[in-house]
Parts: sequence; structure tokens; C-alpha cells
Amino acid sequence: MTKLRAIRGMNDILPEETPYWQSLEGTVRDLLHSYGYGEIRLPIVEYTELFKRSIGEVTDIVEKEMYTFADRNDESLTLRPEGTAGCVRAVIQQGLLSTPQRLWYSGPMFRYERPQKGRQRQFHQVGVEAFGIASPDIDAELILLSARLWRLLGISDAVTLELNSIGSPAARAAYRAALVEYLEARREQLDEDSQRRLDSNPLRILDSKNADTQALLDDAPSLANYLDEESQADFARLCALLDAAGQSYRVNPRLVRGLDYYNKTVFEWVTDRLGAQGTVCAGGRYDGLVEQLGGKATPGIGFAMGLERLVLLLSETGAAVPLAQDADLYVVSVGAAAELEAVARTEALRDILPERRIVLNAGGGSFKSQMKKADKSGARLALIWGEDEVSQGTCAVKSLRGEGGQQSVAVQDLPEYLRAALV
Repeated sequence: MTKLRAIRGMNDILPEETPYWQSLEGTVRDLLHSYGYGEIRLPIVEYTELFKRSIGEVTDIVEKEMYTFADRNDESLTLRPEGTAGCVRAVIQQGLLSTPQRLWYSGPMFRYERPQKGRQRQFHQVGVEAFGIASPDIDAELILLSARLWRLLGISDAVTLELNSIGSPAARAAYRAALVEYLEARREQLDEDSQRRLDSNPLRILDSKNADTQALLDDAPSLANYLDEESQADFARLCALLDAAGQSYRVNPRLVRGLDYYNKTVFEWVTDRLGAQGTVCAGGRYDGLVEQLGGKATPGIGFAMGLERLVLLLSETGAAVPLAQDADLYVVSVGAAAELEAVARTEALRDILPERRIVLNAGGGSFKSQMKKADKSGARLALIWGEDEVSQGTCAVKSLRGEGGQQSVAVQDLPEYLRAALV
């Protein structure tokens, strides 16, 4: 019989790993709440047409990476490869665009890519979106919000902000034509992937990882020379706002992002601690996307951060040490009457000490075997009930770590005793 395994690139996250995730997710949630962003929860599956119309049919994601299938009604459905398109669909469908919106969401995304460190086929993102605000102050807010998150996580020294403006669609089209003309004359010098992109999505050649292609781009037309006046003014204002807030950044003229819906501001937070997968958070403006998907013309901007990469970065830097999952208390009982007493008293302790992790022995076993489990749980104290404890109205409290020995404590005094002992 074939041994069942997880699908390649879709990984289990084990109990020893989840504290990092919980710590990260909790910090993100609290920070977004403090900035006035409301959570929206979105479907994992959407109609395929949504992604074709938003991301672009000639992007790598739509052409090669989406998990697409036909349902029983022969409708083409897709596991979401990113979150912005679904969020835009939701705010249009639910009529949320009458006033500006600040929203966030989290969850798994799916892309059929070659799995490697920090890049999986099922991966997790937190996405943050703002609708209805055209001025660059909201661009600055999103960037400063993400910068505050790095400080809270203790990884500010490990990430760098890169910025660019890719202008209006008209300005970008003019630049695209000039870039294609330049590169077409040098097609044979391009790497194979860039040759393919020259015919489909030439702006993506700007962020090619091939050194020879990057050298070739040194003399290529510059996108900055094709920007419309409004985009130039907005980008200058954004930089001034970041300067005023003391936020460092690097203007990267070759930063374009990979999705068709972006315009004006684009940005990435990058690190050199994770090898090839150096981008941990990225986003930008998409002022035409709401209208493109059937809503009224509404400016928008957002970013997404990859949780797998952030967890790796936390681990690499040692910046955020999550709370241990060890138990505080392990409850042992010997005998039928003691088991009844232990269950009742443990539930009462959970009411009184809700912040404590209390593990009640299950499955029976000798006193010796239960104490081995108690020690293995990492608990600081074992609470022991036997026949004597039941008849005397007491509990034996045994220290499992360091000194302290074993004490007999009256059950009515037990909560106060434990509060003092677990400080």
C-alpha cells in the first residue's frame, strides 16, 4: 500500500513551530487594530476569471502557477494565488466603497511553484488594503505601519525598504514600448526567461536575477524619465513624508512588481538573511483595479507579507522568542475516587487560573508512569490526588523543576498557593 504523504510544497506546521506563528499573528493583529484596520475574511476559492482580469493573463501566476479546476457545474474555479483580487471583489459585491475602507485579512494562498526555503505551494499571507484614499499619505501610512511591525518583532536591522513609482498606465505603456525597442535589439544577449518575458511581460525583465541581463539593463531607458507629472509629484510627496517620519529607504528604479494591476507607488521590504527568497513584504497602488473588476472608480493600495518567510526570519535572527508550550501544571490521580476528584478540581482551577496551561492525565496508568508523563510535559508542578488526599481534602503539590520538594495543600488554599508558586 502506498504510504500517504502531504502534497509536495504543502507542509504541516508542527506544535513546536506554531508558537512562532501565534506570536507573529498576534502581534500583527494587535498592530492593525491599533491603526484602525478591520478584519475581513475571504473565500479560499474564487472564479478563475477574477484572477485573469486582475492579475493579468500573461503573468507567470495565471499562465503557470494557479491551481484551477472545474466544479460539478463546469465552472472554472481557482484556489486563490493572492488576496487583493478577492478583497476587491468583496468590497464591490458587499457595497463597502461608499466610504474609505482600511481592511486586512490572513490565510493560505496557493501557487504551483518549485518548493524551496521560504517558498511553498501552499503559503500564508497577511494582506492589508486601503480603499478610497488617493493621496500619498496613505502610502506612507502603510509603509510606516509595516516598519513599526518590524520594530515590534525585533527584526528592523534585518530588513530594508525599497521604493519606486511605476507611474500611470499611459506612462508605463510609453516606457514599455521604449524598453522593448531597446531589448529587442539585444534579444540574443538576454537569458531564456527574459526572452520569453520580452514578448509577454517585458517590465518583469527589470527585476531579473540574471547578472548578465542586469548588466544589459544599465544602459536601458529609465522608467523615471517616462513618469507623468502626477506620479512624480505623488512620489516626491511620499518620500518627503517618509523623510519626516525618519524612515530610511532606497529608491530602486527597477522595482516594478509582478502583477498587472499596480500603478504609481510600489515597495518591497527585503532581507539578505533568507538567500534567494529575499522579499518578506511587498505591495503598492492599484488605483484602476476596482473599476476594472466592475466597481466605481476607487483608488486603492495594499501590501502582503509572507508568514513563512517572516517565521524563518524570526528564527534566523533570534529576534522573537515565543512563549514555550510547556505545561504549568500536570494533574495526576491514582484510584477511581481520586480520578473523580482530580477532574472536578482541575476544571475549577481552569476557571480560577485561566492564564495557566493545565494538563490532566488521560488514559490511566500507574503513579510512576503518570509522573514520567508529568516530567515530560515540561510542567513546573504536579498536582497529585490519591485516596489519602481525597479523604483529607488536600492535594499533593510536587515540584518538577529545581528545589521545592512536595507539599500537602488544602484544596481551598490551592489557588492561592499556585498563584504564588507560579510567579
